[in-house]
Amino acid sequence: MIPITEWQKIGVGITGFGVFFILFGVLLYFDSVLLAFGNLLFLSGLSLIIGLRRTLSFFFQRHKLRGTGFFLGGVAIVLLRWPLLGMLLETYGFFSLFKGFFPVAFGFLGNASNIPFLSALFRRFQGATSMV
Repeated sequence: MIPITEWQKIGVGITGFGVFFILFGVLLYFDSVLLAFGNLLFLSGLSLIIGLRRTLSFFFQRHKLRGTGFFLGGVAIVLLRWPLLGMLLETYGFFSLFKGFFPVAFGFLGNASNIPFLSALFRRFQGATSMV
């Protein structure tokens, strides 16, 4: 089992609050203050979870510089109170940065039907959707 430090636990909480504020800012028609606060919390929480050195090395890899530019540029545009344009840039940068992670996540979701509790849940949802 991987040991989790107290700083990483705090980082998970801060990242969770960041995601909450971003979603709440989008829900309130792209409120720039909530989006900016959520962006700052998300980035600071991420650096607490994986460490500042690993965060910088992740964002500034040679093949990820384009995604990093769009993502951090979007954060800067949101901070300058252009929330819609900033979130569009951030979304493109996010997908560019994490495009290597999506096949792993979708592969896990494909294998999740082999997990006992989830397979029963999937069968229940499949039965409910076939009745409609």
